[in-house]
Amino acid sequence: MKVTIHKDRMESLNLPPFEMKISEQGGKKYIWDPIRKKPVPFTPEEHVRQAFVSYLVGYKGVPLSHIANEQAIELNGMSRRCDSVIYDRTGAPKVIVEYKAPSVNLTAKVFEQVARYNLVLKVDYLIVSNGLRHYCLRTDYVNHSFSFLSDIPSYDMI
Repeated sequence: MKVTIHKDRMESLNLPPFEMKISEQGGKKYIWDPIRKKPVPFTPEEHVRQAFVSYLVGYKGVPLSHIANEQAIELNGMSRRCDSVIYDRTGAPKVIVEYKAPSVNLTAKVFEQVARYNLVLKVDYLIVSNGLRHYCLRTDYVNHSFSFLSDIPSYDMI
């Protein structure tokens, strides 16, 4: 398996450039996931995930060890997976991040999906990104509502 390091992108994203370790096996491309510590299929959604995780670590101070990718949860008796979950220093979940490919519009359906996952994890923040647009919502459990934030808070603020 040949591994190359790229700074270019599959598709231009609205995120800082990051170093991608791309490999090819059996005619398929893979990108190295430093969280899962293995190569995963290089899809547009995975490109967004890896770029966004790099942004969270490099610009928002999130320790790599406090992020879980493809975090399994059980919702209404069915197994589901959160794209990424960020945990605080005590191990409590604080943020759910949902990624979509750049070609996917971030509709109410996407926000409803991440809100359903939050019925299980009860985090303070929900983030949705397609690599081009990013939204962060703060959960208000007292008023049973969400408010959009103008920026994603740093790790020390969550």
